[in-house]
Amino acid sequence: MSDRTPPHYLVAAARFICDARLSDLGAKATERARRVIADCIPVIAAGMQQREMKAWVAQHLAGAAAGAAWVIGTGKRAGALDAALLNGTAGTWLELDEGNLFAKGHPGIQVVPAAVALAQKTGASGAELLLAVALGYEVSARISRAAQVRLTVHPHGTYGVIGAAIAAGRLKGFDASRMRELINAAATMGMATSRRTLLDGATVRNIFTGHSGYMGLTAARLVECGFTGEVDGVAAVYGKVLSDGFDPDAVVAGLGSEWLIAEGYFKLHPTGRYVHSAIDALEDLLAGVPGGRLDPESIERIEARTYMLAAMLAEKNVVSSFGARFSVPFALASILHHGRSGLKSFDDEAVANPRVQALAQRVDLREDAAYTARYPEEQICDLRIVLKNGAVHEGRCTVMKGEPANPHRPEDLEGKFFDLGVPVWGEAVTRRLYEGCMDLEHIADFRAFADQFVL
Repeated sequence: MSDRTPPHYLVAAARFICDARLSDLGAKATERARRVIADCIPVIAAGMQQREMKAWVAQHLAGAAAGAAWVIGTGKRAGALDAALLNGTAGTWLELDEGNLFAKGHPGIQVVPAAVALAQKTGASGAELLLAVALGYEVSARISRAAQVRLTVHPHGTYGVIGAAIAAGRLKGFDASRMRELINAAATMGMATSRRTLLDGATVRNIFTGHSGYMGLTAARLVECGFTGEVDGVAAVYGKVLSDGFDPDAVVAGLGSEWLIAEGYFKLHPTGRYVHSAIDALEDLLAGVPGGRLDPESIERIEARTYMLAAMLAEKNVVSSFGARFSVPFALASILHHGRSGLKSFDDEAVANPRVQALAQRVDLREDAAYTARYPEEQICDLRIVLKNGAVHEGRCTVMKGEPANPHRPEDLEGKFFDLGVPVWGEAVTRRLYEGCMDLEHIADFRAFADQFVL
């Protein structure tokens, strides 16, 4: 019979999750947790308007049980499991969701849909929801940081299951023993995801985040029913299955004093995060051009030198809107053509535009090993545009906009909330919802708050 002695790091992590109070987060982490929740909700609503999501929601809810949780952006409600699944999937469709370079992925959109749905079901307070999201985000992000997950694995649908499960366990009042069991059970309920989905523009990839919320809530139910996990499911999966190495001590080092949730980023461009390095370099370049525009027909070639993860996004023959979000050549070409970055620069019409496609073919994207060595602390991209008349324009990104070292202004994040929310809900509802998200700590009953809105 195997030794059932739990590893010290899981004992410490579970105890921390169960004992933490909102005041332990400090002002910066609390503000960031609030912003993560506020960022996810309109991003989900906008993603829910996509053709495929509308079709799936109609089919899925036709056979689903009734429930109290928002299916955000549809005006409908469902049970917590179904809402977490649908909302999590919609949340990554437009590539506008929050993320964290140190966690090597997007913890927020994997934790928030499950936590919000369960808080609506249980009537948890806004403060309890805020803390549950922060803890699920923090511990799962630390597990990802401690693991050397293989580059072939897409990070969605993996450690996010643990994060959603932790948030659920905290909202359900699990003690440290059940929380440890929950972490171990959830660790083995992730997906064998493929990063190739990004490069192929395969939209099945969006289900990965929906899976995290659904399976995180399921893991909590299983533990309530007496199911058990491995003694150390985290090390088994993140040290041997998905990863080439795992440092358990790194999971708890500085836990409670260092908050990874405070080191995340927010997006204003609807693309994969690594594409933002090139977009920021382009914006820097155009700031030095009279009028801030270049005639695409005058461009001979575009040269981009960057770190490995950005250089991987080199597809020039983009065939779908989703694939366009993971192509540096397409992003540069479309923004130059349209004069701005926005949803229309990456929609089906932009993909079908022969001028955009022709300009993308003139992009030379390569890795610079020195830049790869400086990642993730810096996300460097050097951009050089050579015109047909011989003129040269240059731009550079060192730290992407939205990172803690180069943050967006609060009014930019508020603007994003309204830009995405107003087309779906109208100005008045969007305003009330935003104000509620910014004041979560003072909401006594999140279910009663949510019942005011048809989202």
